[in-house]
Parts: sequence; C-alpha cells; structure tokens
Amino acid sequence: MDLTYTPEEDEFRARLRSWLTSVLPTLPPKPSPRDWPARRAYDLGWQRRLYDAGYAGLHWPVDAGGRGATPTQHLIYLEETEKAGAPYVGANFVGLLHAGPTVASEGSAEQRARWLPPVLRGEEVWCQGFSEPDAGSDLAALRTRAWRDGDDYVVSGSKVWTSHAEVADWCELLVRTDPAARKHRGITWLAMPMDAPGITVRPLRTLAGSTEFAEVFLDEVRVPVANRVGAENDGWRVTMVTLSYERGTAFVGEVVACRRVLAEVAREARKNGSWDDAVLRRRLGRLNAEFRALWRLTQWNVSEAQGTGGVPGVGGSVFKLSYSHARQELFDAAAEVLGPEALDLGREWTLDRLSSLSYTIAAGTSQIQRNIVAERILGLPKGR
Repeated sequence: MDLTYTPEEDEFRARLRSWLTSVLPTLPPKPSPRDWPARRAYDLGWQRRLYDAGYAGLHWPVDAGGRGATPTQHLIYLEETEKAGAPYVGANFVGLLHAGPTVASEGSAEQRARWLPPVLRGEEVWCQGFSEPDAGSDLAALRTRAWRDGDDYVVSGSKVWTSHAEVADWCELLVRTDPAARKHRGITWLAMPMDAPGITVRPLRTLAGSTEFAEVFLDEVRVPVANRVGAENDGWRVTMVTLSYERGTAFVGEVVACRRVLAEVAREARKNGSWDDAVLRRRLGRLNAEFRALWRLTQWNVSEAQGTGGVPGVGGSVFKLSYSHARQELFDAAAEVLGPEALDLGREWTLDRLSSLSYTIAAGTSQIQRNIVAERILGLPKGR
C-alpha cells in the first residue's frame, strides 16, 4: 500500500474539489430525515449530478459502467466529498454499495446491463431483503420459500429490517429453494421487483423516528428465473460477496465523517468548558488515534480488494467490528460534551447517537464478526 500521491492523483483531487465547490451551493434544501419519499428524490437527484459529472460508480469496473478508478482515487473522492459536506448516498445505499457491486461481480451480461446503469444514473433504488424474524444473525436459517413454476419462482415468506423497502424499486432477496438441503446449501439470491403483486411493506419506526427499515410480507410473489444472480442453491456464496462489500467498503465514507465529527466535538468541548476534564481529553485523544488507524485499515482493505478483483476480503470484518464500537463511543463522548442538550432530538449529533446503537447489529453483529475473525483470519477451531 503506497500512501503517497502521484501528480495525477493530486490533479484528480483538485478537479473534484473545484467541482464540489461549484455544485454544492446549487443543491436544494435537504428534506426532513423522517420523510423518505422526499429523501429518495433528493438522493437520486444528487446521484444524477454525480453521473453527469463522471463521478458515479467511480471505483466500479469500466465494464460495469464505472470509471475503473484506482483505490487511491476512490479514497480521495470519499475524503473530499465528506470534507465538503456533500450528500451521502442515503436511499441509494443498498444499490450503490453492495447490491450493485454484487451484480457487477456475479451477474450475467444481461443482468449487468439491466440493473447497473439505472443505479448509477440515479433512477432506481434497491432495498435489502436478507434478515427474517427468526433468521437475523443466523442468516442461513432463513425460511422464506421459493419454488419453480415454469419461468418464475413463486416466493412466500417475510423479511424484517428491510432497508429502504418503502421507497425501493428492487430488492436483493434471499430465498430457500431447497428445503431438504443443509441450510447453507439451499439458498438462492434473487432480484425482486418491488411492484410485483403479493408484496406488502410495513414500515418500522426507529428510535430516531425514521422509517428506513420495514417488514416485508411476500404472498406467492412471482419473480422471473432470469432475475436469479448465480446458480440456484448457490445463493450463500453470492451472499458472502454481498456481505464482503457491505462490511468491507460500504462504511468507508463514514470513517471520514466520524473524524470530522470528532474534531467538532473537541471544538465544542473547548467552547463550553468540558475540555478542562482530563478524562474527556484522553477519551477524545484515544478516539482520534482509533479513527486514524481505521482510516489506514480502510486504505489497506480497499487496496486489497483491488488486488483480488474488487471483492473485499475478510479484513472487512476486522474493520466493521472496530468501527461499530468506535462510532458508538464517539457519539457517547459527544453526548457527554453536550450534557442535557444531548436529549434534544433537534440538536446535532443526537440522532446520530441513536443511530449508532444499531451499528453493532447491522451488517452482521459484533459476535458474528468476532467468529469470522477467529475462524477465517486467526485459524481457530469453530465453536460447538
């Protein structure tokens, strides 16, 4: 991993910075964080601007519609957009950061041509239909059933914590196609159109009042066999590709955001007098070191992914485990600095603190990540 910048990379940074300076003041006001239809429109509008400027899917392969940027250019992009206060991917999270990359890695030429351009152009939103009421951390225990009927799969069951389901056009859906097989062997990865008959979406309200998750009920929903990514019953392997993206590179932009927030927390502490607390200063100093280390780990993971065909390795679990807990501690420290104001939902960092509570569960619980690190990196025997 080379941490120096070439003249070409410096030029790329300067062009991007100039473009952000010119375009960000022209954006419309951000919608309410609780209004997901308005947020969808806002996020898709920003994605279209990125596409028109040549920054959409920057690190995606060229044959998937991206620019084939180097890992360093990708990281420069993340740094500069976050520092400039550019919009986050928002409702585009699933499509851009793991469903799209999965299709790019595992999909057929026809599937790539159908699904990837609308994601990059800001025309379609994806949701994630993985977890179920009785299959969260033990994802392979899922029960949503799909059986072949001619050129379709007929799907019945339910999903929960389905990210962005109420505003999505497509769902990356895991189904059981062989109930007699061992639980990891009988799973298939489907792309399900969210306007298909038989789908009921019931939004779930979070602690912060948002409805970015939902329950999804499937009653004999017909999904074309052509929408299957990978072979029938090979969905667990395809899912591991999806989760590699979700844990390995999907959160990298947030590390930059957390470093910015940490600096703001320190400034607030100096302003309100809480900086005089030596324990708080040590806590913020340790967090600064931890996020600097996470950024270096991010650089390593992105570089490794580039060297292995673009799919992140198991090092993503190390990152996800450490980042989840560091993020929680960061916003706990922010609440300590704010004092009673931390209870005000309109105050900066309060909603982020509530959201941070989910990070040790989302994209695989911390317990799951520890098992992955122990078994696949350290070579320890599996527990019984």
